[in-house]
Amino acid sequence: MAKPLGSEPALSEYEDACGRREEGGPAVRDLLDRIGDKWSLLVIVTLDAGRLRFSELQRHIPGISQRMLTLTLRQLQRDGLIDRTVHAEVPPRVEYELTAVGRTLIAPSMALAGWAIENYPRITAARSRFDADAARTTR
Repeated sequence: MAKPLGSEPALSEYEDACGRREEGGPAVRDLLDRIGDKWSLLVIVTLDAGRLRFSELQRHIPGISQRMLTLTLRQLQRDGLIDRTVHAEVPPRVEYELTAVGRTLIAPSMALAGWAIENYPRITAARSRFDADAARTTR
């Protein structure tokens, strides 16, 4: 039986933005895919200190390979979150810096990092309980 028109619960702003409406969902998913990868937020937060050369960025981000840094920088530049400046010198000097839009990610990134640090002990404890329960039920 069909529900009467207007009986659907109102969508929250979050639900609307996350994909229940055609115009909001794809944008949220697309951008979260970009900044939610392993390296993008680290690059963005590192560039908060100011303009850096490729080698300086690589030194500040332990574990990132040259290839991954190159790909990450290219995608962040494509998205308009960083600027790449090539100086006409020999050898050429290339520097990266946040754009105005990129700088708007610093506060939310730091808030997310703070949340992760604050809640990590509870999350690891929950994981341990879950894994122990799962191990008991599979015996």
